[in-house]
Amino acid sequence: MFNVEAVRLAGADIELPRMIPVEQRFAAETVADLEGSIRGQVAAHDRAHPVSGKRIAITAGSRGIAQLDRIVATLVDALISCGAKPFVVPAMGSHGGGTAAGQRQVLAEYGITEESIGAPIVSSMETVVVTELPDGTPVHFDAEAAQADGVVVLGRVKPHTDFRGTHESGLAKMIAIGLGKHRGATTLHSHGFEAFHTLIPAVAEAVLQVVPIEFGLAVVENAYEHVARLELVPPGALLEREAELLVEAKRLMPKLLVSDIDVLVVDEIGKDISGAGMDPNITGRAPVNSADFRAVPIKRVVVLGLTEHTNGNACGLGMADVTTQRCVDQIEFGSFYTNSLTSGVPDGARIPMALADDRDAIVAALHMSRGPRDRPAKVVRIRNTLSMPRIEVSEAYAQEVAEHPDLTALGEPHDWAFDATGTLQPLPAHS
Repeated sequence: MFNVEAVRLAGADIELPRMIPVEQRFAAETVADLEGSIRGQVAAHDRAHPVSGKRIAITAGSRGIAQLDRIVATLVDALISCGAKPFVVPAMGSHGGGTAAGQRQVLAEYGITEESIGAPIVSSMETVVVTELPDGTPVHFDAEAAQADGVVVLGRVKPHTDFRGTHESGLAKMIAIGLGKHRGATTLHSHGFEAFHTLIPAVAEAVLQVVPIEFGLAVVENAYEHVARLELVPPGALLEREAELLVEAKRLMPKLLVSDIDVLVVDEIGKDISGAGMDPNITGRAPVNSADFRAVPIKRVVVLGLTEHTNGNACGLGMADVTTQRCVDQIEFGSFYTNSLTSGVPDGARIPMALADDRDAIVAALHMSRGPRDRPAKVVRIRNTLSMPRIEVSEAYAQEVAEHPDLTALGEPHDWAFDATGTLQPLPAHS
């Protein structure tokens, strides 16, 4: 058990800096008519490649994709309008605790139920080996999807949190890892993330040759968590087009626009926020291949809690320096450890120094970030690594904010608002 008095003694001379609410501005392209875009593209595909009578599996993953429930429901309805018989399969590797019921529950928490989408959800952890790679690696594929007449691969294209390549998080990974379920994900992760830049596209290419992939539906989001692009990609162009969309996704992603940071306070982390709990593309901290992630230099990271939708999976907590007892109490170790055992990376499952409350955690991080010279602390607070347009920064950044073309102060400096238990209310999510 931590020694509360020792912590408070160490930080006795630390005064928390006042914080300024700040807006960060990013590129904001959006799809104006989400439903119309899906229906029009599916109808055009149907005219060239009729789907009438086909039983089609649609993938739905565990990431917090913007308006995922609307996208899935519209995609289902558009396929039904063309005479197809769609059903949804959870495509999320080992997430949801690595169980069929857990993966169905993950979808329900995103508003994806049989009633809401108008189609069956067939959740199973059973796989079949559909092919092998040249080195003998078996390629597992969701057994229910493998029996379908066609598979629609729905996924968000974005930078991955553990490796760099032409194909990172996206359609290829959904085919290789998501549809591989727990067995497939475990098999591929045994190669190590250093192989993923070639392994993921190789597996996807092998699957495309033996499984009837009907088309991919690629989602690219902007920094405001809005859909910036929604594109139907034919199977013959899937790998080439995804590589191009990844370039666009990297251009649109959010980041911290301020300079070096003494302490970054993160209100919440979770698998619905990032595969790594908090995105290394923002923090620069990754459990593997960390040299590939260049971000604003940060001395100490504090994580205060977990998101509701992560269901106790604290993946990525090990990348923080300090956390809270509240956060540790939220952990469901079954899903937490299943995820790390599947990936073969224990670093993200480590538990950092856990302090009694939010205030003590922030004070401890400030104490450990102090240099030999006394100067105002440079502190940044974010809700999570997806909600980046609205942040808070300490007064030490006041001039930098005033001079930056994409930063605007939204109010006057204020004190930290802890309740009687030493807990902060989360920053509001941006609209």
